[in-house]
Amino acid sequence: MRNTARSQALLCGRGERWRVAIGARGLAHVPREGDMATPAALLRPLCVLYRADRTRRPASALPVRPIHHADGWCDAPFHAAYNRFVRHPFPASAEHLWREDHAYDLCVVLDFNIRPRAQGRGSAIFLHLMHDDDRPTAGCIAMREADLRRFLRLLRPGEAIAVA
Repeated sequence: MRNTARSQALLCGRGERWRVAIGARGLAHVPREGDMATPAALLRPLCVLYRADRTRRPASALPVRPIHHADGWCDAPFHAAYNRFVRHPFPASAEHLWREDHAYDLCVVLDFNIRPRAQGRGSAIFLHLMHDDDRPTAGCIAMREADLRRFLRLLRPGEAIAVA
């Protein structure tokens, strides 16, 4: 599926703009779990994850760590670990970070709904690699790998990004 205008956007940060894919339903001002929309918010990158078996460690001032087979992210709104890093097997719904596709080969955890955390407001909002066919995301932000690597080299901890 090719990106439609609703699921294309610009990521703005460090005085630059990059073309990105966003959620299939565009931007949401009142996001909800599973709404297929990207939160319309200032987002702060927290850390970088990468698949060491598929790609090299990115250069970044943010904390960087490799993804392992058991890594996951809880997306069960009423679980105590909602919108938190977890290990599989996990007793509730949780996304696997170790994926067959390449989306999370290089992935940035964003601070959306982390502190404070509201149940059902949305989880696992990441900045990750764009699919080759430019398809929309489920609510994340996706960039081409070369752009994401450049962005990570420029980004400083605590800086906010925006999607427009």
